[in-house]
Amino acid sequence: MTEESALQRLETLCVAAERCRHELSEKLRRWGFMGDDADKILDSLEKRRFFDDSRFASAYTRDKLLYNRWGRLKIIMGLREKRIDRSTIDEALDEIDDEEYERVATEYLTTKARTIKEGFTYDGRTKLYRQGIHRGFEASLVARIVKSPDTWPHKEDDEDEEYDED
Repeated sequence: MTEESALQRLETLCVAAERCRHELSEKLRRWGFMGDDADKILDSLEKRRFFDDSRFASAYTRDKLLYNRWGRLKIIMGLREKRIDRSTIDEALDEIDDEEYERVATEYLTTKARTIKEGFTYDGRTKLYRQGIHRGFEASLVARIVKSPDTWPHKEDDEDEEYDED
């Protein structure tokens, strides 16, 4: 593969979706470009704004929160895997609206609570707590949501019993 064809292929990839420097350098490495050759191609792409790690981090953060329903901790790990520097990660995380973040966490855990057969018991709450932590939400947020009876589905049987007593 020539430098020109590699450059064109990477341009096409960057136009299709946000990319970071690490992803592109991995592609180049697999294609046999290393060292100065790879840096020259990447610098050309970056100079012409085909990619920008800051723009990538913002898009990644937004997409993982809204579509994958990931918490901050899992997003941070994903961005670190992409070799995004800490200050860029912090800037991307600062763009998250706290109310929207809590809404996403609550919706995710409420949906998962419906699948837990133990319900609002110690075992059920523990299972849900672990799912929230595994998804990357902070322990304090997950604990608060899991402890709330509003998170859990109400049994129709309990409501029927109230009416039977009349």
